[in-house]
Amino acid sequence: MDAYLKYLLLFFLLAGTVLTTGCVRTANPDVERGSLFQFRDGYPELRTSSIGLLSPTDEALINVTSDIVLGSLIYTTSDDSDIRNARINLEIRILEIDGDFTQTVRKSFNIEHEFEGSYISQEVFTHEEIITVKPGTFEVEVTVQDQTSGRASQRKSTATIPDPDRPEINLTTVRLLGKNVGAPEDPFFPITTYTVPSILDSLQFEFQVTNNDMDDPLTVETRLLKFPADTTPARPMNFNNYSPSSMPYVGVDMRRPDIIDSNTRRLDQPGSVLIEFKYPLLERGTYRFEVETTDSDGETLYRARDFSVMSENYPSILTARELAEPLIYLMDRRDHEQMMEIEDPEELKEAIDRFWLSNIGNMNQARSVINLYYERVEQANKQFTNFKEGWKTDLGMMYILFGPPWYVDRYLNTMQWSYSYDRNDPRYNYTFERPNLRNEFFPFDNYLLQRNQAYFNIQYRQIQLWLTGGILTTRI
Repeated sequence: MDAYLKYLLLFFLLAGTVLTTGCVRTANPDVERGSLFQFRDGYPELRTSSIGLLSPTDEALINVTSDIVLGSLIYTTSDDSDIRNARINLEIRILEIDGDFTQTVRKSFNIEHEFEGSYISQEVFTHEEIITVKPGTFEVEVTVQDQTSGRASQRKSTATIPDPDRPEINLTTVRLLGKNVGAPEDPFFPITTYTVPSILDSLQFEFQVTNNDMDDPLTVETRLLKFPADTTPARPMNFNNYSPSSMPYVGVDMRRPDIIDSNTRRLDQPGSVLIEFKYPLLERGTYRFEVETTDSDGETLYRARDFSVMSENYPSILTARELAEPLIYLMDRRDHEQMMEIEDPEELKEAIDRFWLSNIGNMNQARSVINLYYERVEQANKQFTNFKEGWKTDLGMMYILFGPPWYVDRYLNTMQWSYSYDRNDPRYNYTFERPNLRNEFFPFDNYLLQRNQAYFNIQYRQIQLWLTGGILTTRI
């Protein structure tokens, strides 16, 4: 691994963002946001979701869903076929937080996958395990090891199961599930990530309510909210900095949501009830599904599931529109707007090909540049996703155009990316600031580049390296 990439990985490990081996979650335990993408070069990519619940016979269970990204595994083959084999070990450890109950499940899998000309795949191998436990709060630790490389990744989460013998009102974690387009008979499957690709047909939210007070019916309120959020690509480096009143500066306004749907349900019978809400797939944006009720002491119980609906194949770039959108960093804005007005996918794909070939000329060289560009786009999606696609963020734009920085210096509210051994050279050192510190009410790292008119020539030179193919030999 190159030295500058190692520095980048070290930075994100220290920062606790998408490159950590643990599951990245908010400090607020009442809001579930799933797993952010986990990118560590050479390591299996793991995403998990766990929920505690009671069975119809009041048996305490933990449902653990593990997604392993196929493209992150090491494959072997013994012939010339397109079928490759990977072998993984999966371990799930359940540890009671305030007790001594433990349980471990270990399984091994041989995964066959057919690659069509590329080893890069965002498809996942999914394993769902239901583990019998006892009422209580547990840490769920999932580890996947690639048997070929010997490398392992780990994720942690928590799950709580109420005691059916105690007269307590309880809400479980809200679980998010999805169903693929064109598969009406298929069951809903758990969504383990914060992001939801817009290729899905519908969404389902499920949670369990426990009411052991036989004399007092329970009222459960649910709401589906949409938050105003910035969805625009990053502006050029030489533009003015964002105004504090603008949405790109604010990022996402979680104080003024729009109510998409609301419901009130009355539970007249005691016991545990599994409640489900189904919705057709929502338009792209930032959402929260929240559940609220009141316990016997008048205290509010609250659970929620945050998510963002992204592009069709997120974080991958596959369709013509997905390929065209990130070209805004290489094209004149008006030319890009004209390209995005093309509705026919085949015509749009031809326009994209013309753009690359008309600039680079050589087809083989163009193919190498295209592969590098969209590899950077996908990595930006995995490393910098927040309320919008990672490639649209300021960090994503800089990563795509310039690649991973050689050094990263991080302070309380700022960080500096350096592409030079001289840390004081303004041509190769860039500062980012975030308007809001990450907290339970704003769980995103919204770093903004400190723009400068002097960056015009730097960005122009970098764009020309991409358009001429020089990026293959001169990265900055």
